[in-house]
Amino acid sequence: MLNVLDGWKNGLSKKLSVQALSALLLLSAASAYSAPKTVLVLGDSLSAEYGLARGAGWVALAEQKLKAQKIDATVVNASVSGETTSGGRSRLPALLQKYKPALVVIELGANDGLRGLPVAAAETNLRAMADAAAKADARVMLIGMRMPPNYGRDYADKFFAMYGSLSKEIKAPLVPFMLDGVADKPQLFQPDRLHPLAEAHTTILANIWPVLQKSIKAK
Repeated sequence: MLNVLDGWKNGLSKKLSVQALSALLLLSAASAYSAPKTVLVLGDSLSAEYGLARGAGWVALAEQKLKAQKIDATVVNASVSGETTSGGRSRLPALLQKYKPALVVIELGANDGLRGLPVAAAETNLRAMADAAAKADARVMLIGMRMPPNYGRDYADKFFAMYGSLSKEIKAPLVPFMLDGVADKPQLFQPDRLHPLAEAHTTILANIWPVLQKSIKAK
């Protein structure tokens, strides 16, 4: 009789343990599913609100729009004025480890172009960043840039085409030109003629938002 009771108790104990484990797994899965996605923006002064009041740039506007549309995502703006693709490449590993983003938005290359640096070097750095993000289980979204015509037609064309070809290669969504509708309007720029005024950032966000929204919602 004792053997029967012991067997029954052991069976019940195992059953409870399995049920408890299943409950914990379900709770963990639910928690992971409901946790907000982290979006890491790695950019230069165009994303770092250079010359603007805090909260006036497109990244902050995007965060406001995400909240307004009840899209569960947290935005980390790791943009630095003057940043190049080389600088972004060196900073990214630590940022991936710290924030564990689901999506990395790379808005870099403008400063490489303005300095006349080789297009191939910028492309290599962007590819390396995409590889680092992929190894950290993060998706990548690219934001492209154009160079002014005074840099030479050949260089400007190669620079712009770099984003499109890389986007196809790494299968990353692309915003071809973030300053579309802004670059040809001098009145929308600060006195330095390089950085858009706050009112231009609504147009910048309009260029970026469709791709950003789709990228955040992608599984």
